Amino acid sequence: MEKRQEILLGQMRTYRNELLQLAKSFTKEEADIIPRGFRNNVRWNLGHVFLDQYSWIQALTKEEAPIPDGFKNWFSYGTTPADFTNKTPEFNELLSLLQAQPDRIFERYADRIDEEYPAIDLGMQTIEQVLVRTIFHEGMHLQAIMDIRKALNS
Repeated sequence: MEKRQEILLGQMRTYRNELLQLAKSFTKEEADIIPRGFRNNVRWNLGHVFLDQYSWIQALTKEEAPIPDGFKNWFSYGTTPADFTNKTPEFNELLSLLQAQPDRIFERYADRIDEEYPAIDLGMQTIEQVLVRTIFHEGMHLQAIMDIRKALNS
């Protein structure tokens, strides 16, 4: 693996572990609470982060991504926990999916991380560019989960 790829994978793992450590500070029950003034809960944020990363890669490569059935209905932009069904993954399942995702992405795409595709939103043309964007996006949801933690503690 090239140095650039190692750095990117390291960043993905570091930020993902930060997200997971915060998420693990919630009980399964707390992860389903939508505090007053919020639109979503921790479980929705986790599913959304997982879906977002694969969705952008899929949009770029036009290849089927390993997105479980139902994820787009439950975790896409604009959805809320009101869209959940009895088939929506539980909190611990989402934690497991998120834990494995960075390595799975690199197993599948590392050899073509800087291959150019036709540009999509924000001018992104490579998987590397998509991953930089999704790491930033994940940070936004990390903050949302931190805000939920504060709301639940007050």
